[in-house]
Amino acid sequence: MKELRNPFVSLEGYNCFGCAPGNSIGLQMKFTEEGDDLVSYWEPKRNFQGYHTVLHGGIQATLMDEIASWFVYVKLKSAGVTSKAEIRYIKPLYVDRGVLTIRASLLQMRRNLADISVKIFDSDNVLCAESLMVYFTVSPQKAKETLYYPGPQSFYGTVEEK
Repeated sequence: MKELRNPFVSLEGYNCFGCAPGNSIGLQMKFTEEGDDLVSYWEPKRNFQGYHTVLHGGIQATLMDEIASWFVYVKLKSAGVTSKAEIRYIKPLYVDRGVLTIRASLLQMRRNLADISVKIFDSDNVLCAESLMVYFTVSPQKAKETLYYPGPQSFYGTVEEK
């Protein structure tokens, strides 16, 4: 397991809701590589609930979208944008029952479309939500020029906090 660093913290104005460690109202996700997968271990806060003690479905969708984006950065060595999200909510996830595991893996590449499987497991390792995230990816050169992609090596090394 390799903990990934967030290279975007040095960008002026960076305040991503999904992964900015300094965004006090955001998700503050962190990521690790585990074999071919990208994984985030994330503990929900009560302010992310929808129905009483249940993690809001929109927050679950955001968790899945964010890890899929990081999958493109780290595993596909580029950047892109969400093209489609097909989400299936299987069981409730709760804001007061511990750390969730969010796991992303590549299903297939179709030219520049990446089909990424994302699954969210509760603290008992029960599958509670899953999605097919389709990302429109761009070339690494275009990713650097237009999407602030810092290059694949920038995700490794010392983990920075801000």
